[in-house]
Amino acid sequence: MQSGRSSTSSAAVSPPATTPEYPSSASTIVKLGVGAFGLAWSLTTTAAYLPPVLGEYTGSTSLIGAVLAAEGVFALTLPLVIGPWSDTFHTPLGRRRPFMLVAVGPIAFCLALMAFMPNLWTTALLVFAFFFAYYVYEPPYRGLYPDLLPEHVYGRAQGVQHVFRGIALGGGLILGGILFHLWQPGPFLFAAGIVSAACLVPVLFLREDGGHGRVFEGVGTYVRHSWRVLRRNPDVGRFLLANAAWEGTFAGARTFVVLYITVGLGEPLSTSTLVLAAVAAGYVIAALVSGPVGDRFGLARVITWCSLVYGLALLGGGLATKWHAWYLAIIFVVALFAGSVMTLAWGLLFKLMPPDERGAISGLATTTKGIGLIFGTLLAGVLIDVLQPYLPATDGYQVLWPILAVPILLAVPLVFSLIAAEEAANGAATFTADS
Repeated sequence: MQSGRSSTSSAAVSPPATTPEYPSSASTIVKLGVGAFGLAWSLTTTAAYLPPVLGEYTGSTSLIGAVLAAEGVFALTLPLVIGPWSDTFHTPLGRRRPFMLVAVGPIAFCLALMAFMPNLWTTALLVFAFFFAYYVYEPPYRGLYPDLLPEHVYGRAQGVQHVFRGIALGGGLILGGILFHLWQPGPFLFAAGIVSAACLVPVLFLREDGGHGRVFEGVGTYVRHSWRVLRRNPDVGRFLLANAAWEGTFAGARTFVVLYITVGLGEPLSTSTLVLAAVAAGYVIAALVSGPVGDRFGLARVITWCSLVYGLALLGGGLATKWHAWYLAIIFVVALFAGSVMTLAWGLLFKLMPPDERGAISGLATTTKGIGLIFGTLLAGVLIDVLQPYLPATDGYQVLWPILAVPILLAVPLVFSLIAAEEAANGAATFTADS
């Protein structure tokens, strides 16, 4: 009897993989990319325009930072449950899309009301609700990629996704800034509409293998299952360590780059706008180019070499104490390599995933993103404060880039060790296709 129950539970946690939509890969890639467009637009809006809204209620930047850093807590916890649950949630609508459908409404609702709250605490609660809904949507959305696409297009698919993300980043900052100047709630209301439409595209226009065996085995069961999956897949574990490093660097740079330019280097906001434009341009071009290159030469191999350039360039950034216009060219080139790392990362993870544990592993990967969001930003901020007396030329800000370089360079041997695992996965996929 015990053996029977164990077998049943195992089957419930790890159902057969969804049948991919291989004949319509190009269409599927685009529809999935539109979902990423919506997610990126929502986070861009909150990151850029929520701080001035919160600034009307408090003068404490630490308190404002704490509200925004709460995203990391939700990213750290929710995916451990939502990811594996989406592996077992079989309905006529599919496994992943029911979660995504349920989350779209709350995401849009919270965005629409974000600028209308009467005080700091009600605004913070609404922001926390937004983060909750966001991380209900994201892990199942990530799991759709390996469910619906063949392995040989993973790099290309991530390239398309990051093109959509780059467009959302630029659009959210530029159009959102215009709307914010005209009317403070404008960017939030516009984002609510954009996000609703974009995030519904993969829900309404993609198809999964349906079923009728809905089951919820409890939060503890799914958390334990996530960690069992991690122990059974050491290659995935190495990737997740690297992912935490990449996300920590990204979070620290996103939080402090404008302050580095305006406070550390004493430049006007127009300079930071040029820098962000160079970064966005490099990011979009990397998204266009790195996918085919990664599919041709191997995702792990390309990520390894791009990470070396990325990390060494960040180390060199710590030498700058004055702004020079020619830095823009260097920033653009570094953004190409950094964007390539971020573009290809999930494609590599998709190749390492066992087919019946894609939701759980997608959830674990989003959890490591939460670790980066929390610790990358906090560590960078603390070190800037501590070293301010010793780096007076930039008020301590020049330490930002060497500190952010360390996780990137530490991740290089981890990714290099995954080259053989990726090649083995490619061989297994080719054998299965030939069979």
